[in-house]
Amino acid sequence: MLAGFSALRWLTIRVAPQARGSGIPQVIAAMSMPTGPQQTLLVSLRQSLWKIALTAGGLLAGASIGREGPSVQVGAAVMLAWGRWWQGRRRFAVSFRPEALIAVGAAGGLAAAFNTPLAGVVFAIEELSRGTAMRWDRLVLSGVLAAGFLSLAILGNHTYFPITYSILALHTSWTAVVLCALVNGVLGGLFAKALLVGPVGLLPTRWRTLPMRWPIAGAAACGLLVALLGMAVGGSTYGTGYDQAAALLNGLPGPGLGFGIAKLGATLASYFAGIPGGIFTPSLAIGAGIGDNIAHLLPGVVDARLVALLSMAAFLAAATQAPITASVIVMEMTRGHDLTLLLLATTLGASFVSRQFCPRPFYHAVARRFRREADASPEAVRESSAR
Repeated sequence: MLAGFSALRWLTIRVAPQARGSGIPQVIAAMSMPTGPQQTLLVSLRQSLWKIALTAGGLLAGASIGREGPSVQVGAAVMLAWGRWWQGRRRFAVSFRPEALIAVGAAGGLAAAFNTPLAGVVFAIEELSRGTAMRWDRLVLSGVLAAGFLSLAILGNHTYFPITYSILALHTSWTAVVLCALVNGVLGGLFAKALLVGPVGLLPTRWRTLPMRWPIAGAAACGLLVALLGMAVGGSTYGTGYDQAAALLNGLPGPGLGFGIAKLGATLASYFAGIPGGIFTPSLAIGAGIGDNIAHLLPGVVDARLVALLSMAAFLAAATQAPITASVIVMEMTRGHDLTLLLLATTLGASFVSRQFCPRPFYHAVARRFRREADASPEAVRESSAR
């Protein structure tokens, strides 16, 4: 695992520096930039192709990452490249706005990855348009829905998290709503805060220059930490965490009470390694693990599966501060339409608590960093000098 993390970090630095991390911040940054080379740099088709390969390599190496964030960046790059190609055809030139193409591709990528068309639309409106003067026309909305429904047509109308027996909500479920919102709001806020400050902010002062001076060694150290955390919980923290979350949602024997916190630590270490990979699916798995812990505080009062479901949505909302997206995506991927009110209450509460620990939304704070990097890139400097 140490060698795998080191090799992936080296490749990322050499061939795809803008593909590191989730991919969603790069898309948000590109949407807020004027049309030009720096915008294309963040959603480059070439780097996105590398992101696919490097994310797959990270999963094979046991990193705690997801593929949904990368699918957002890849979708945005494909749509932007497609629009530019059509713009070059004089006979078929159409006035495509780059930010609209990026939004369509990004939200469509999320919708296709989770098989959730409605969540793709909500994600585009709540997350991608935050802080930008985005005009939602027919191209954006129809493009997102088309991507989701094409996924349904090709892959079938399968549920991302199939639940064998329906989860019932009773009047006692509101106790779980409050607990899930509070616990996940605190942990999700601290998780987002740690992601923002990075290893530099968490290390002692005398060691803070080491990650920048020795990025390959730092990635190896992160790989070692991920390996140790995985060994402590029987390997359940490796990969996306999909199987563990699915087991908890169906009342099957779970990975153990230490899974949620261990998965949180493994996801942080994988992100700090600077390799491509998303935090969407790992956040759902972390929430399910935390929900398993909360359910042990309410034995016989609330269905443990409901607690895991609410906790999944709550942790995702706390980590991203996008409560509507979190509730809709969990509702759609589990077909839990009758639980929508409980999901909304939990995610709104968790997002509010999270903001007390991390006032800045994670994706948008990181997007500002990527925009500064793109503005300082050689391509941007040459463009500015030419004007």
